Amino acid sequence: MAEISAQMVKELRERTGAGMMDCKKALQDTNGDFEKAIEELRKKGIAKAAKREGREANQGVVESYIHAGSRLGVLVEINCETDFVANTDEMKNFARNVAMHIAASNPLAVKREDLNQELVAKEMNILKEQTLAEGKPANIIDKIVTGRMEKFFSEVALLEQVYVKDPDKTIKSLLTETIAKVGENVEIRRFARFAVGS
Repeated sequence: MAEISAQMVKELRERTGAGMMDCKKALQDTNGDFEKAIEELRKKGIAKAAKREGREANQGVVESYIHAGSRLGVLVEINCETDFVANTDEMKNFARNVAMHIAASNPLAVKREDLNQELVAKEMNILKEQTLAEGKPANIIDKIVTGRMEKFFSEVALLEQVYVKDPDKTIKSLLTETIAKVGENVEIRRFARFAVGS
């Protein structure tokens, strides 16, 4: 069994954001193998993140992002459970990345449930008309429209959008990773996107 030094625990904590005891246990369980310890912490963290999702988050940060040229700006409110976590670099970086993503991707709402229902109904009707015009068989039109609506939601609902800095992640998976790292429930509460002339 490898000797687990305080320096190893400290280094793993810095790389993962996990707690000291969690880092020590992960290193012990993996016989000092850093990569395996990181993998184990990520697995546990994502499972823990799912448990934390229901907890009340009434602390947090409001982050701003102004794009070069000052013609586009975003304000986003991100909540967590404690002011301690709100002041961590992890939380601030997450908030900044989300604000930059919103500037680039122009979502209409945080979640699909928050979208204007008239807009959703209108989009569904347009897709149905398009599908009918393509001459698709009547018995599969609803299935096709449902699939196209999923694509629509992934384009306009922030949590379902592909993260601009990493196309392998959605904003929801980035949020889950952040919850795992900070050890608290984190929520993207609301945002406003301002563009000159729009």
